[in-house]
Amino acid sequence: YMFRSYESGRSGFVTLIANYAPLQDAYGGPNYFALDPNALYEIHLDNNGDAKEDITFQFRFNHAFASGTGAALNIGGKNVAVPLIQVGPVTAPNGATQNTRETFTVTMVRGDRRSGTRSAVTHATTGSSTFDKPLDNIGEKTFGAGNGYAQYAAQFVHPVKLPGCADGRVFVGQRKDPFAVPLGKIFDLINLNPLGPTVNGNTDTLADKNVTSLILEVPIACITQGSEPVVGGWTTASLRQGRLLDPTPRPGLSTSALKGGAWGQVSRL
Repeated sequence: YMFRSYESGRSGFVTLIANYAPLQDAYGGPNYFALDPNALYEIHLDNNGDAKEDITFQFRFNHAFASGTGAALNIGGKNVAVPLIQVGPVTAPNGATQNTRETFTVTMVRGDRRSGTRSAVTHATTGSSTFDKPLDNIGEKTFGAGNGYAQYAAQFVHPVKLPGCADGRVFVGQRKDPFAVPLGKIFDLINLNPLGPTVNGNTDTLADKNVTSLILEVPIACITQGSEPVVGGWTTASLRQGRLLDPTPRPGLSTSALKGGAWGQVSRL
């Protein structure tokens, strides 16, 4: 969807951001906006100007029911499974009221994205190669009023060890859409006055929209080559080339299809 980078708040670091799943409404329940566990999301960096990736950060996602089969509520004396993200207030990762858990891994590849040298990015404190992604902002009754969701989501900013580099940080989760644009008017043959007041169609259509952001804070020295300060960056999403539907899928999430073959890049639109 979009890639950008900017100087981090920490000296000597740069923040890489890839935004996916645009135009998210806050009322997107009951499933909200999970990333595809069958997809490969990548941030590519070219640090020598040859238009080929020299460093790639690969993100893979996994979804699972918190208890293996999903949460159940006692209804009329019988435990009934419910298709909800949560069954009560949520304040910390993997709480008892959380029905599903979404995790991800990050792999750092030096050289070609498919044949280069691959190394796992790990948690700087626990050593784990698996990171938790926060639930989307369902609302104040779930996360608490005021800055309740901000406090919850802040627990998912993970310190990481980057192979061959100083430590960085990673976060994947829902953020406000960073664009300010009258989207509908733009695609209606530029039917607006871009220099006019924010009325009569010039209003920000994305003011109440969210995106899912993949955010990496990395040392500048980790991604630059020699004294060259310019780094090119772009993102891709890829799926396996083969897909076979199972007429009798197993219980659980994302079990209805078997996928295989080489990765094939898919359009961002």
